[in-house]
Amino acid sequence: MSVDRRRAMIEPAHHRLSISAQCRLLGISRSSYYYAPVPETHETLALMTVIDATFLDCPWYGSRQMARHLRRAGHEVGRRRARRLMAKMGLSPIYQRPRTSDPHPSTGSIPICYASWRSNGPIMSGAPT
Repeated sequence: MSVDRRRAMIEPAHHRLSISAQCRLLGISRSSYYYAPVPETHETLALMTVIDATFLDCPWYGSRQMARHLRRAGHEVGRRRARRLMAKMGLSPIYQRPRTSDPHPSTGSIPICYASWRSNGPIMSGAPT
C-alpha cells in the first residue's frame, strides 16, 4: 500500500489512538503525516521554461553544460539545481555510447557455414586420424 493511502487512513479525531500511534501502526513516519509540499516559485518555473527551450535546441546538454549555458544567459543557477530541475521535468541528455571495443570493418562477420558448426572434440595437430 502506498504512503499516500496509509496517510489517508489516519483519523486525527480517533478517541483511543493518538496520531503518533496510528503512524507507528501504519508504518509511516509522523513527519510524513504533517508534511505539506511546497509549490515551485515563479522564478523556478521561469527557469524550467528556459531549460525546456534550451533542451529542445541542444538535447545533448547534461546538467553541467545546461548550468553553464544558463549562467551565461544571466540566470543564477548551479549544476545541482540544473540537475534537479532537469530530473523533475524528465529530461535526460542524449549520449553517444563509448566505442571502446568495436571490431575493425575489414574483419567482417563469421560465414553461416561456420556459425552452425559444432566440434566433436579437441583439434589435435599432427595426430594420426
